[in-house]
Amino acid sequence: MKSILVIGSSNTDMVIRVPELPAAGETVMGSNFRIFGGGKGANQAIAARRAGGEVRFLAALGDDDFGSTAIDTFQREGIQTDAIKVMSDKASGVALIYVSDAGENCIAVASGANACLRCDVLDESLVSDAQLLLVQLESPLETVARAIAVAKQAGVPAILNPAPAAPLPDDVLNDLYCITPNETEATALTGIVVHDLPSAAAAATRLREKGVRNVIITMGADGALLHNAESTTHCVANSVNVVDTTAAGDTFNGVLAALIAEGKSLQAAVPIAVAAATCSVQSAGAFDSIPFRAAYNSTS
Repeated sequence: MKSILVIGSSNTDMVIRVPELPAAGETVMGSNFRIFGGGKGANQAIAARRAGGEVRFLAALGDDDFGSTAIDTFQREGIQTDAIKVMSDKASGVALIYVSDAGENCIAVASGANACLRCDVLDESLVSDAQLLLVQLESPLETVARAIAVAKQAGVPAILNPAPAAPLPDDVLNDLYCITPNETEATALTGIVVHDLPSAAAAATRLREKGVRNVIITMGADGALLHNAESTTHCVANSVNVVDTTAAGDTFNGVLAALIAEGKSLQAAVPIAVAAATCSVQSAGAFDSIPFRAAYNSTS
């Protein structure tokens, strides 16, 4: 069976819970500290696997305890790890995360080995043989762009979660099956300040004009907006008690990829992915918050 190929970052997240996010120069006292697996690529690979997808993960890790722990975790999840590169002279990526009592977060990332995921370590046959490609922007842009181009040539649908926000060449946008920015990322990509449904629709239209066939703008508690040639659809999120928004977007993207790979239309997949992301914000951490399919299966 062909796999969903996820290319992206793997980090170890070090999380401090704080009453409020600190301002510049401010010290705040946290209530607790925990270590979680994370990184957008890893989060999305696990979300896709827990949604029922067959997943292969292409990442770069250091030859250290963080790296070996990550590989062990992926293997326990049932993710194919044969494509992971272990860099003997680099540290594995880490992220330092503050999470406020309101559930908001701010994150600083040291890429480490993730920055070594360059074109020269990209096995293009993995891309062309995949069922679907899922990528983000915590890996070098040249590698992401090349993987998307190879996918287009091979007829493999490519989904790009453009996070963190970065300028994207039009040829990358033209090669995509789907792009999934949040409001901040959509603003950065289009110059349209996204703050409500009309502005989200305008930004989605701008991205379609740049060549993307399907645009999904994720809007946190307001759900997601799907825009393509057929329609513009707003998928509403249920109101829940937010504990931690870390990996909510990654949950959305991984679940979306798994559902598309199993043959669901975007119109059918997006509400389910929204439900999965809504589940994730009710728990702390990245890997720990990513739900299994049973948690939102009534929607599917």
